[in-house]
Amino acid sequence: MLTLSLEVETLAGCVDTPADLADRAREALKRALDVAAAALLLVLVTPLILVVAALVAAGLGRPVLFRQRRAGRHGQVFELVKFRTMLPPDPRRGRVRDGDRLTPLGRFLRATSLDELPTLWNVLRGDMSLVGPRPLLTEYLPRYSPTQARRHEVRPGVTGLAQVRGRNSLGWEEKLDLDVWYVDHRSLWLDLSILAATVRTVLRREGISAAGSATAPEFLGTPSLAPVAGPRPESDLTIPAGGSR
Repeated sequence: MLTLSLEVETLAGCVDTPADLADRAREALKRALDVAAAALLLVLVTPLILVVAALVAAGLGRPVLFRQRRAGRHGQVFELVKFRTMLPPDPRRGRVRDGDRLTPLGRFLRATSLDELPTLWNVLRGDMSLVGPRPLLTEYLPRYSPTQARRHEVRPGVTGLAQVRGRNSLGWEEKLDLDVWYVDHRSLWLDLSILAATVRTVLRREGISAAGSATAPEFLGTPSLAPVAGPRPESDLTIPAGGSR
């Protein structure tokens, strides 16, 4: 009887609930839309990609692409691809900090988010989604609190909730708070709202860098490791107030 009971419990644990099936259907739809949109965008912006690549080659030299290991869904590591915006470090020439290495061309590419165009390839590969928490450095993985680490329950995004609510002008706890809020409230409508808000944010060139920094300061962890606060009130775009890139 004990063996039979264990077998029944095991089988029960393998049965998908309606909620599980709904989640799988939603993720499959999101992935299909990501692939279709990324493929279409890559075709449409190929001439622009070639122009930006030529400008980077002329202004910064080769390689024109910046490649870096980032943490993706479930913490799996992938190689993020973007256009280069900085010169190599060179202490002899005073190029040590990000602000010293960032060129006028690089600032323009970051301000307009044109440096992100190659990440559409990451979307096609399945490393990323069009919308989701931004992919951060692998070194940050052990620095998250258990609640903050939930940002890795979904694929990272080219844009995200934090990116349309302050980008780098936000503090790290605010950004991670928004990332977890997105994980708990993600939907097709929210994704469409974030994409629309992203266009406005890029056109206004808002929140490109943190105060006193050319980009964003390093995330050193949350000292208290306190759980992130509960869901914020929703706005007319179903997006909480306050947020980053």
